[in-house]
Amino acid sequence: MGKSVKNWRKMQYLCPVLTKTAMSNPTGTFNCKLDSKGRLMLPADFREQLGNQAEEDFVLRPGLHGTYLELYTIEDWNRRREILMKVNTFDRRKLDIMRKYLDGVKRTKLDASGRLQIPKELLDRSGLDKDIVIDSMFTNMEIWDKAKYEERVNEIDPETLAQGVEELFSGLEF
Repeated sequence: MGKSVKNWRKMQYLCPVLTKTAMSNPTGTFNCKLDSKGRLMLPADFREQLGNQAEEDFVLRPGLHGTYLELYTIEDWNRRREILMKVNTFDRRKLDIMRKYLDGVKRTKLDASGRLQIPKELLDRSGLDKDIVIDSMFTNMEIWDKAKYEERVNEIDPETLAQGVEELFSGLEF
């Protein structure tokens, strides 16, 4: 059995919420604008794909792997929350990691005009400017400053991407 298959199975065991639960995120990459008050106008296609979830709360947190924000529907965040509630809080290291992971988490919702208010603290931490990209991942959505997003995406050349996809998906059944 290949290393990537073992890693995938280990990930399924350790974090089933990320691998077995159908997520409810829109599909695609969306360009939008952030206004001077920190409101992000979500594209109509994005809101349409969210359906009734657009009327529910969202959760924002600082990005785990860089200067971006992670955006969750409340439904998806609650699934993640259920997993986090199983963490042994008597284990200091796990508690410290969970505390750091939850640092900066904010609940928000769309206003009547379809704008998502991003709290100033998160704007400062993420370095978001006027031009924004929302990239819909399988487990959450990411909100990036457009220039930083393009820089990150372009770090991987086509050959490296092909090798990575082959490694990621080899041995998996579809």
